[in-house]
Amino acid sequence: MTKPHILVVEARFYEELADELVKGAVGQLEAAGATHHRIAVPGAFEIPAAIALAERAARTVHGAPRYDGYVALGCVIRGETTHYDYVCVESARALQDLAVREGLAIGYGILTVENGAQAWARARVGEKNKGGGAAAACLAMVNLKRKLGLAS
Repeated sequence: MTKPHILVVEARFYEELADELVKGAVGQLEAAGATHHRIAVPGAFEIPAAIALAERAARTVHGAPRYDGYVALGCVIRGETTHYDYVCVESARALQDLAVREGLAIGYGILTVENGAQAWARARVGEKNKGGGAAAACLAMVNLKRKLGLAS
């Protein structure tokens, strides 16, 4: 069985938090023997589109990389407006729709928090390590697809 090849899509809006989430995800992927590529998008709202574009490219562009799964990493911190609610709900819904409709293995690592302290507690590798958790979830779904005969 080949090693899983994973695309890590990182929202860079909060750069230091993104770096910590990526550190956790990459650590988990490497520990599992998976290979990976990374791409950056401006914020959490753009993550689903990036994954959809990567899938479309794999199907239609000769030589485009194919991925066994995806890790979505980002952070949305509540502010003074309803923007938070829309970004949280719509990015989560779009990722779930992609996973179900297209049969994609997606690890969800978008933090939705009230403040920076909550974000850091969840992002830090030495604490909740949600980046590592998202990568582990992605790998578990890749393995499930393989067990079901849906992937090589």
